[in-house]
Amino acid sequence: MENLLGLLRIHVQRGVNLAVRDVLTSDPYVVIRMGKQKLKTRVIKKNVNPEWNDDLTLSIADLSLPVKLTVYDRDTFSLDDKMGDAEFEIGPLVNAVKMRLEGLPNGTIITKVQPSRENCLSQESCIIWNNGKVVQDMFLRLRNVETGEVDLQLEWIHVPGSRGL
Repeated sequence: MENLLGLLRIHVQRGVNLAVRDVLTSDPYVVIRMGKQKLKTRVIKKNVNPEWNDDLTLSIADLSLPVKLTVYDRDTFSLDDKMGDAEFEIGPLVNAVKMRLEGLPNGTIITKVQPSRENCLSQESCIIWNNGKVVQDMFLRLRNVETGEVDLQLEWIHVPGSRGL
């Protein structure tokens, strides 16, 4: 607990145009890794445009570690097939949280992160004030695969008694 800075809630919303890994479709799920932590969404059967709407929460002790995301196709009788991967940094979200903003109108854009060769963003990612919280929406383009994107929303959660930011 003494090294804990806070929690990162990752709302894995949906996949878009994911790769086909079975005969006509896939059974996708997402694995999120950061350092030694590993979290998974549920499997959505027979769908290349899955709606997970799963919340996964990471404990954050090191802000420099990237968050790694991999999409897999669940297979019953063989190893699960990889359907692409992506990674992202939490620095821009953390910097917005450190501003200690209060009382902004809902939907106020705090900052924007542009897609570039250095990140996996497929479009501009906005960090916004939403219901008294700082959240970041991001669309990640999957690498090492022919097609696919994953839609996420990040939210920083302060933990009372932690080191904090």
